[in-house]
Amino acid sequence: MSMTMGATALNWFCCTASHGRSPTGTPPPPSSPPGIASSVVDLPGHGRSPDISPWTMPTVVRHLADTLDAHGVPEAVVVGHSLGGMVAVEYARANPNHARARAAVNLDGFWWGREYPGADRVSEALLASAGAIAPSEYIEEKVLHAARLGIPADRAEAAARAAARPLPDGKWQTLPQRATALEIRDELHKLGALGVTTWLDGADCPLLLVQAGRRVPPAPGMEWFDDFSTRFAQEVSGELAALSRTRPTITVTRIDATHPMNLEAPEAVATLVADFVRGLPQPS
Repeated sequence: MSMTMGATALNWFCCTASHGRSPTGTPPPPSSPPGIASSVVDLPGHGRSPDISPWTMPTVVRHLADTLDAHGVPEAVVVGHSLGGMVAVEYARANPNHARARAAVNLDGFWWGREYPGADRVSEALLASAGAIAPSEYIEEKVLHAARLGIPADRAEAAARAAARPLPDGKWQTLPQRATALEIRDELHKLGALGVTTWLDGADCPLLLVQAGRRVPPAPGMEWFDDFSTRFAQEVSGELAALSRTRPTITVTRIDATHPMNLEAPEAVATLVADFVRGLPQPS
């Protein structure tokens, strides 16, 4: 999980809410930075990681710290996508003055408060699929949907299998399960209620914040969500632009991809992360 670059060792550790491998020496996903050894861990309640209750950000951050300790990594650049990106920032917030968190990378992980217009409707739609029982053709259907975004079948299948668990009758149950999803939603609403500027005030290490440059084409009947996500992304973009002008430790960029950028454009994501990591100040 580390490599020597000049006089320093850089660690890159990825937490993901959608796919990954436990940090046991198995190959990292394509979005891992080239030339920088990395490890990937699924968040609790996702992929191969066991569930926790209650699912709270402080508990998840502690789990990450324990995992790093177990693998002999005292300090890391923590990278996450979506929910994992918010966890990466929370890890940095929980470890001020660069303690344990050399830097953090958030790949399109932003949320809104409970009172944000349209939030209830989004929650209802997301929770409807949490822990749902899906037909035996579920994986194939996810692969076909991913193909519309240009995601190769093998990559899409691996992600889909990591986001569900097989049942004895050949069907699938989506992850996380509903009880966990409710707890995650409540945690995200707490962070979203702070607003991006206040939320990031608590992280003093270098941050790379990446927004998707394109929206996922809406499914029939979901055009309202496209309007919601576009409006929210524009508001986040405005706050990030202002922050990047006053906070030299914050780097903001967009990528020519939709939200599942780690699957859609893994090489571009890897290059962004690698360039950011290699440009970090050398520790004194």
